[in-house]
Amino acid sequence: MKIGFVVNDIATEKPVYTTTRLAMTATRLGHEVALLGLRDFGYEPDESLSAIAASASTGKAYRSHERYLEDLQAAARERMGLSDFDVLMLRADPAVDAADSPWANTAGIAFGQLAAASGVLVVNDPGSLANALSKAYFQHFPEVARPRTLISRDEERVRQFIDEMGGRAVLKPLQGSGGSGVFLVTEKEAPNISQIVEAIARDGYVVAQEYLPAAKDGDVRMFVMNGHPLQVDGTYAAFRRRPGGDDIRSNMSAGGSAEAVAVTDQMLQLVDAVRPKLLEDGLHLVGLDIVGDKLMEVNVFSPGGLGSSEALYGVDFTHAIIEDLERKVRIRQHYGPELSNIKLATL
Repeated sequence: MKIGFVVNDIATEKPVYTTTRLAMTATRLGHEVALLGLRDFGYEPDESLSAIAASASTGKAYRSHERYLEDLQAAARERMGLSDFDVLMLRADPAVDAADSPWANTAGIAFGQLAAASGVLVVNDPGSLANALSKAYFQHFPEVARPRTLISRDEERVRQFIDEMGGRAVLKPLQGSGGSGVFLVTEKEAPNISQIVEAIARDGYVVAQEYLPAAKDGDVRMFVMNGHPLQVDGTYAAFRRRPGGDDIRSNMSAGGSAEAVAVTDQMLQLVDAVRPKLLEDGLHLVGLDIVGDKLMEVNVFSPGGLGSSEALYGVDFTHAIIEDLERKVRIRQHYGPELSNIKLATL
């Protein structure tokens, strides 16, 4: 199959990214692979869609992600028709362009929707990604799986919520990811609440969330594919992300470290709780961030950490993902437009 990975910018991709790992596995399996940046799409007067992309050498037995990405980034860029692709995997991180190019993410999703309408399998489903650009999307998941949450720009209401939570809560922006702008507010920080709320509210709404004591041990990143925990030969693609020092953020980009974790029945019950929504929204591959018996986030854009999972357990999970996309392409060949993108994405 011909598969394109949509990233923020080809030049800024890194070898450790999960996207690079997926792309290299697809190349090694003999598929035609290309990287496409959010700024590289085009819509022609004849209604055709295209993108200026970088292609990988098909079937080359790469062993190093560094060398693979070097070759991709050095490859001559060429304009490709999007309708020629079997699969587009949208892997751009909204937080990367949020400050300087906020238009980029909506443009990438818009072209993803156009590509899906032309018959290309686009995962995750771009319509659902459009809804998920705001953290308010998380509130559509079952209440039993979520910590208590307030979304407001009213400082007094935020203060009341913190009091209701026993004087401790997590404050963060409604937009953004990667642990940016996240504050743990306790009674000691009471004099600074005004400044914290003001700083977050400058860019939109404030999310005030119940603090979960189990967060002191970090969170568990669990990969879910087609609504089920991703596992290979009985090993789950899941690991604990432990915060660095006194930082409450366990994101790897914020200095967190990865540890092996035993997947519990409690974690699997959370997956059961969110499965119907994941399937309904065509979310093929997501990362659940679990603290205790609650979800802190559902990462639907560019869940990372497959490299950490492989290093911890000696299992390559990328093959299972690419092989699942192969299966979906075969189904599309049989059913054509009878199966909508949003249904095929998680079938």
